[in-house]
Amino acid sequence: MPVFIKVSQNKIKDSKSFGKWYGRVVSSKTMSYQELCKHMSEHNSVYGEDVCLGVANKLQNCMLEQLLEGKKVQFGELGVFYLSVKSTGANEEKDFNLGVNINGLYLCFAPSRTDVNNLSSKMLKKKATFMNVKDLSETKPKKPTTGGDGDDSGSSQSGNSGDSGNEEGDQN
Repeated sequence: MPVFIKVSQNKIKDSKSFGKWYGRVVSSKTMSYQELCKHMSEHNSVYGEDVCLGVANKLQNCMLEQLLEGKKVQFGELGVFYLSVKSTGANEEKDFNLGVNINGLYLCFAPSRTDVNNLSSKMLKKKATFMNVKDLSETKPKKPTTGGDGDDSGSSQSGNSGDSGNEEGDQN
């Protein structure tokens, strides 16, 4: 199944990228947690959906517990989860108040870049195939474009399907 890309024009008049065209990933659906566990159980597993769901729930709870204790969590060969804060600056260190200056706590993810499971942007692009969503509405479907070296048509650096767009293109 290809990664679907929607190509749209930057319409922010004050942007230095005004008028340029960018690609955005379009998701066909959001797979629920239960659907993912059911999918896992269907991969020739001796464990049923209920066991997969139980293990996944325990894993989720333990990961959150460890993150809130200030630890990073290595998730197999997928990558590392960690927390980050957004804060407002104070003029002096003594004026920095954790309750006032901390504006947000964010869950972050850094993909693996090991030889076993390199999830860097460059390697993901090589493994992926792309299809412009515009091609889905045409009578004769076009062949998906591979993400490897060579043809970059239909591909983009952007991976954010839910945001209104970074006029410069995301640097993921």
